[in-house]
Amino acid sequence: MRTVFKTDYLQDIRPWKDRYQLSLYLILLVVVAVAPRWLDDFYLGELTNVLIWAIAGLGLMVLTGHTGQVSLGHAAFLAFGCYANVILIEAGVPFLVAFPLAGVLTGIAGVTVAIPALRLHGIYLAIFTMALSILMDDVIVLSEPLTGGVAGKYLGGVEIFGHLVDRWATPDLFFWLVLSVAVLVTLGYINLLRAPLGRAFIAVRDSEISAQAMGIDIARTKMVSFALSCAVTGWAGALMGMYAGAFNNETFSVLISIQLLMMIVIGGLGSIHGAFLGAIVIGFLPQFLSISKEYVGALVGGNTVAIPGLEFGIFGMILIAFILFEPMGLYGRWLKIRTWFELFPFYRKDMFKRQKSYLKTERLR
Repeated sequence: MRTVFKTDYLQDIRPWKDRYQLSLYLILLVVVAVAPRWLDDFYLGELTNVLIWAIAGLGLMVLTGHTGQVSLGHAAFLAFGCYANVILIEAGVPFLVAFPLAGVLTGIAGVTVAIPALRLHGIYLAIFTMALSILMDDVIVLSEPLTGGVAGKYLGGVEIFGHLVDRWATPDLFFWLVLSVAVLVTLGYINLLRAPLGRAFIAVRDSEISAQAMGIDIARTKMVSFALSCAVTGWAGALMGMYAGAFNNETFSVLISIQLLMMIVIGGLGSIHGAFLGAIVIGFLPQFLSISKEYVGALVGGNTVAIPGLEFGIFGMILIAFILFEPMGLYGRWLKIRTWFELFPFYRKDMFKRQKSYLKTERLR
């Protein structure tokens, strides 16, 4: 068992536990960065899609995983960021300016939404945000001069430092663009959690009454959380639009919001690793089901039959299984396995005994 002996406060708040853990992350980053050299275009596209989902998951994780505000309306902010990016590019704004600005505008929209939602909690906040996601469909259609309405928009490649970055023409350059955004967002998220603001998020999640007693401005903290969450989600939406190429009001439906929430729950609420692990499940499960159906069809000697709703049915069963048997998600399960090996033979099952996540004073909120 490895034990890290910390001698000062800076060691306690640094992003990695020790140099060994840092080296593992750097090796993983290098392996992913050279993926275009050992993956064909199809699997490279799937890996790119996973990274985009991970960025969107990090955006929702800020709000739901670390601030405790459940949202079922982040598809609306995905759409906002996507259309903002396209409209700015069509107006002649360079991509390197349009892309960050799309996230900023989405963050401002998130603050606007947060103002009437500050007093809502739990299921009421979820219903409110879901209504926003449903309403966004009508807003896109009614704003046809800007959004293209039902016909939608088309976004080809963009030019960055004289190089064409396109999902189809140059998949390797597009992959590195998405990877760069994912790394920057992750580093920003890590540093956010080390800052007083990130700790205020966690305090609000655990107990608003206790956080207020410690001098935390609940309203301000929630508004900042909404802003940061929506900004990151807007960047993910911009990348989704570039990945899809063509999109309209049906691209960002309320089902995307449900998938996002399922993703971070399956991956592990309250952890950055959980966003990436959940994205792997959401990104690769459809391909796994497609390959499995072909394999079963070849095995039994018949044609594969398309079953409507199969994908969401599998997602639902996986989510129910995790809620019942592993509420901490995939990352929580990995922590238990790692701790078992580190403490063997002194590991005790009660170390991870499920505890109530609320105080008695907040049971009726």
